[in-house]
Parts: sequence; structure tokens; C-alpha cells
Amino acid sequence: MRLIHTAAEIEAFVQETKAASKTIAFVPTMGALHEGHLTLVDLARQKTDVVVVSVFVNPKQFGANEDFDKYPRTLNEDAKLLETKNVDVLFAPSVEEIYPPEGVREQRAGVVGSTFEGASRPGHFDGVLTVVGRLFDLAQPDAAVFGAKDAQQLFMIKKLAGALYKDTEIVTAPTHREPSGLAMSSRNRYLTESQKTSATALYKALKTLRQPLSLTIEAARTLIDSTPETKLDYIAVVDPEIFRPVNDDFRGKALAIVAAKVGDTRLIDNLEIELTEPNR
Repeated sequence: MRLIHTAAEIEAFVQETKAASKTIAFVPTMGALHEGHLTLVDLARQKTDVVVVSVFVNPKQFGANEDFDKYPRTLNEDAKLLETKNVDVLFAPSVEEIYPPEGVREQRAGVVGSTFEGASRPGHFDGVLTVVGRLFDLAQPDAAVFGAKDAQQLFMIKKLAGALYKDTEIVTAPTHREPSGLAMSSRNRYLTESQKTSATALYKALKTLRQPLSLTIEAARTLIDSTPETKLDYIAVVDPEIFRPVNDDFRGKALAIVAAKVGDTRLIDNLEIELTEPNR
């Protein structure tokens, strides 16, 4: 596995790879890799000839009072894990390489980017889309793999790719879960054992959602709010085509989404559900 730190190096590698008529799959991460990330790498390997994984903790997607400074940075351990998966390139740039003095193309998330996660973390999705655009410009991937856990992020990355990166296929990897049902996340390492137990309430609450939503969402809120050390931010059901809330009249495929703090750790999760006529 080749370790690359600069924009110039990754551009040269991409040029060589394309000249050899080889395809590139790209897995962007913020590091602190876990088993869930490795399933993304496995999916990438099925898609193309070459797999590039980036590790970059993006300052533009963290708010003033968020965990940028304490976000886990474990590059050596990450590299060892990726070597077991025969990754071709690990791209681990500095902030200066991603955001040089001459600037990069800034992206705006629009209306959807100001709801749910965007309402709780203003500017977050502008930062996400800006770094994804920059990384796509450097890696020029034929396919890019993202986890389904970050549902709102994935929705907007698909919109970005459809507008500006039409040659890049966005591949969705299913959410990887602990045996308890807790969605795997790099932030789970902040949780105590008792907090990990409390955190399972998020997935349990999502699984209770059905029509009529006006009743089941209220019950799900109560479930989460009654869980030790857990403070709900939001729980909702959205139309996955437009990422806007649905009501009691909606029928069909929907996406249940939730965010909560467990202790000091903010967690998100989601679940695809089918909304049908309520049982009478």
C-alpha cells in the first residue's frame, strides 16, 4: 500500500492509473477506522481495479463547540487495517494540502442542508460538500463509497455528484451494526459501557416507527428521553427522494432518522421503513 500526503502526489498517481486504463474507487473517511469502514473498502474492491482511501479530519465540517480537537486521529492503526484489505493508496493529506492559500471551490448545501443535522450543526454540510468536491477533484474516482448511516450527507453528496461529478458512481454501503444494534461509529469509542447500552435506544426507537406517525414518533421520543444519559435532538420520518418530513397520510418507502447525545457524544442513525395502512 502506498501512503500519499500531497495533492501533487495523488494527482500524479491518478494520471498514471488512468493512463493504464484502470478504474479507481474512492473511500473518503476521517480515520479512526472500524469494521464498518472496512465493509466500504470491500465494496470498493468489487467495483474497480484500484482502491484509494483518504483519511482527513475536515475542519470545515465542525462547529465552534464541536469535537474537532479531540476527534480521534489514529493514522498508524488505520494504515495497518487498510493493508489487511490490500488497499492500493492511503491518501492522508494535511489541511494545507486540501485547502491551499489560493482557495478551493466552496460548495453550498442549500435548503436541505439547513434541516435536521444542518439545523443542529449550522454550516456542517457546506463543509462536507466542499471537502468531498475537493477530494473528488483530486482522486477523479469512477466510484465513491459512502456509508448509509450518514443519510442526510449521502443524500446531498448524490445531488452534488449528479450536478458536478456525473462520471462518478455514488455507491451506498449498508450501515454496519454492533450485535446490540448500535450503529458503528468512530465516536462510539467515547462511550462508556453503560452509555453504549443507552445508545441502543436510538435503533430501538427507529424500529417502532409506523403509521400513524403522529403517535409512534411521540412514543419513540418518550423511549429515548427515558433512557439514562440520553438527550434527544430529533427523530423524524422523511421521504428519501426529497429528504422532507412525511405525515400520517404517506404510504411507501420512507427513512426514519434520529440524532441524540449520549453522555457528551452525539450519535446519529437511520432506518429504511415501509409505511402502510395502520392496523385498525
